[in-house]
Amino acid sequence: MADQSTLLEIDRLGIRLPDGQAARPILDGVSLRVAAGETVGLVGESGSGKSVACRSILGLLPGRARTEGEVRVAGRDVLTLDRAGLRELRARKVAMVFQDPRACVNPLRRIGDFLTEALRAAGTPAAAATARAVRLLDAVGIADPHAALRRHPHQFSGGMLQRVVIAAALAGEPDLLVADEPTTALDATTQAEVIAILTRLQAERGTGLLFVTHDLELASAICDRIYVMYAGRIVETRSTEELFTAPRHPYTAALLDCTPRTDPGAPAPRPVPGRPVSLAEAPPGCAFAARCGYAQERCTAETPVLRPYGDGVAACLRADEGILP
Repeated sequence: MADQSTLLEIDRLGIRLPDGQAARPILDGVSLRVAAGETVGLVGESGSGKSVACRSILGLLPGRARTEGEVRVAGRDVLTLDRAGLRELRARKVAMVFQDPRACVNPLRRIGDFLTEALRAAGTPAAAATARAVRLLDAVGIADPHAALRRHPHQFSGGMLQRVVIAAALAGEPDLLVADEPTTALDATTQAEVIAILTRLQAERGTGLLFVTHDLELASAICDRIYVMYAGRIVETRSTEELFTAPRHPYTAALLDCTPRTDPGAPAPRPVPGRPVSLAEAPPGCAFAARCGYAQERCTAETPVLRPYGDGVAACLRADEGILP
């Protein structure tokens, strides 16, 4: 049972597409949690299932998908909510910042309409909704927020529009914020500004933050704990410090090796060999075995389960052998 500070608890979540559409589950027994005021990272290559896990928190599941397990937000299972329950969840409990801000807004409507629509739908008077939208734009660093309300999305740069989307996500004062690679399309300077905004607002409001990225270096800068996902499964999780100093799964170590570093004398990044497993493939044993330099014959036959190591868990048959440098 989660304690009262736990905002999100995903428990053994499995998501499968209808028969014939995929050889393996999109998500396979995924479990993770986020507490109030905590920043949790979810990392992995494209196609690992990160975005699907995020969308499940809002009840946004693939069409005709079969699910098992639970997704509890503030103690309520999202997978059992009706439409009214989902509307309440999305209005007050959870908000999401998507990867591409231009895909989140109607290009024909003004930013003011975008920001105040949900507030007005919840019964907030128009003047009060507009005043709140101005305060939110100011909080995310938009200059002259009154004028910004009258602009259209195309009049903002990508970084500025992402700030607008963050403001919209905060409009309902959610307990939990899900950020799905919110800085991927931004340059390094703008990326740093957006991250600073997210972390500052989270600290001020005590919001739980699930931060999804493929960049371990970025995750290390803001996350308290990190979950590593591969082929729809969690393969390792632990505190950020221990994950970086003593990874126990070869995939985690490979992600660290391919992360560019600016430290003097740091080795050049090395790409992860091979390619990720697609949904059309369901290899026996460990899904990472074909790309792993430490794999043995048993790794292609026996599926590893998560076992405790240090302050976290890892799913590797050789994790207790000290194989990683």
